[in-house]
Amino acid sequence: MSNVEQLFTERFRVNHDDLNKALQFQSRNGGQLEQILVRMGALSSEYLPAYYAQVYDLEQLDDALLQQVLDDDSHWQQLHETLPEGLEARCLAHHCVPLRYSDGALQAVCTNPSQPSLLEFIAQQPLELLLVSEDNFNQLKNRLQQETDGTGDTAGLTMLEEDRLREMASEAPTVNLLNNLMAKALRRRASDMHIEPWKGKGRVRYRIDGVLHEADFIPMHMVLPVVTRLKLLSSMDIAEKRRPQDGKIELRIDGLNVDVRVSALPVGEGESVVMRFLLQDNLAYDVRTLGIEPDVEALLLDDIQATSGVILLTGPTGSGKTTSLYSFLSRRNEPDVKIITIEDPVEYQLDGINQVQVQSDIGFTFANALRSVVRQDPDIIMVGEIRDAETAGIALQSALTGHLVFSTLHTNDAASAYTRLLDLGVEEFLLSAAIKVIVGQRLARKLCTHCRAPDADAAEAFRRLKMDWLVERFAVTPDFHKAVGCEKCAHTGYSGRVALIEYMRCDEQLTALLGDAEFLTKARRLNRERGYRNLLEDGVLKALRGETTIAEVVRVAG
Repeated sequence: MSNVEQLFTERFRVNHDDLNKALQFQSRNGGQLEQILVRMGALSSEYLPAYYAQVYDLEQLDDALLQQVLDDDSHWQQLHETLPEGLEARCLAHHCVPLRYSDGALQAVCTNPSQPSLLEFIAQQPLELLLVSEDNFNQLKNRLQQETDGTGDTAGLTMLEEDRLREMASEAPTVNLLNNLMAKALRRRASDMHIEPWKGKGRVRYRIDGVLHEADFIPMHMVLPVVTRLKLLSSMDIAEKRRPQDGKIELRIDGLNVDVRVSALPVGEGESVVMRFLLQDNLAYDVRTLGIEPDVEALLLDDIQATSGVILLTGPTGSGKTTSLYSFLSRRNEPDVKIITIEDPVEYQLDGINQVQVQSDIGFTFANALRSVVRQDPDIIMVGEIRDAETAGIALQSALTGHLVFSTLHTNDAASAYTRLLDLGVEEFLLSAAIKVIVGQRLARKLCTHCRAPDADAAEAFRRLKMDWLVERFAVTPDFHKAVGCEKCAHTGYSGRVALIEYMRCDEQLTALLGDAEFLTKARRLNRERGYRNLLEDGVLKALRGETTIAEVVRVAG
């Protein structure tokens, strides 16, 4: 193995199979090995500056200096005043951006020092080269051009421009920029990436552990090619900018196999695009990884062994309901149990489980799918979401005919599931007979174990919540911590999430309250008398142990 090949595998985490495929492609078609790896998705373009720096013995532009230069208007004004006429255009034509010029000495940045046109330019114009990533190069280029001609204006797409836009969407700068943004998102454990036009730039934000973080800005002239590339990859209409569109992409990014759900929405200055990342590698759904407290976990593991009845999970979008359902199904996934799920969409493939995709555009709804599924002789049915009275009625009737049914409902807490189903038009007798357990769920961010620090102020916040009984009942010594932030957690102070659970067993005593004007109040009181915690109390118990913070629990469940 050559030194370069060893560099890829040892420092840049390229696996041997991908490297061999790239070498075979290079032997047949030529090209630079690192660029082939980037296009394969085996190497993030973010690593290219470090690779070129080592191979060509060049310096990389420091991140702090980069940000300082980008923010300094006077720097660009002075640069334009000192650059000889025509030098700026020559630099850009030869794939570099001038950074400084003094007494005939030119300093410039580039992404690839081995480009023939750049080598030719260096022979004509001696200069000091610094290396930057593709997206940083585009930021500097955009900053330079804004100072002179205001580049960044976003004219709408016309029919004549469509072919050119397709070409731009396939060019290396666009491909590398998008791959780099997605690779960074995955390394930061982001579940979603947002690209939005904002104040003459493209704002990139990542949702990490349920919270949006501003991550980057891309030049406005690159937003349209990037959005177009996403539309092409996800089989959308690139000429349609007036209506929302949805699509799906299967990619290999930074050595990972990823399914990406793409949604494009027209907004005032262009289109907002959101990507949801669904990692296909190393998926494992285990109830024990959810962070459910041992007393509730024991109850749930007993409940899911039932042969009939409905187990409902409630909570808003993004509260981890589907992950919990998959974990329960995985626990029951055995050769003698037939499981069928009805989902919209099917996000993850589960081995040994029959998963049905709803197709609303052809009339194949949850209700229609459920009617067909019941005739398939299943033991367990999962309905992704109860959205209407018809689906709710069929799901509950299926439970009465000997099926164990899992489903979700959008409500604020467990007790509200009853009132929601009654509002949909479900009969009280069906609720009383079919529903066995309701679980309310939220997700709270876990403190980063590498940087968390003791929090002396949390004791006062705990006192105001009046939950001292938790300390005695669970024999826990208060160990409050606060978020600090480090490189391991991308300076957020948090890493991962844990489930906050409200458990409600539905028996005759509870269903007898149905129809009472004060049902919600009385149902919650009964649940507390039985020793079950609500969402806030379950979260505070985790904060007492130092797993999360009081502030995070109040934000999520307060």
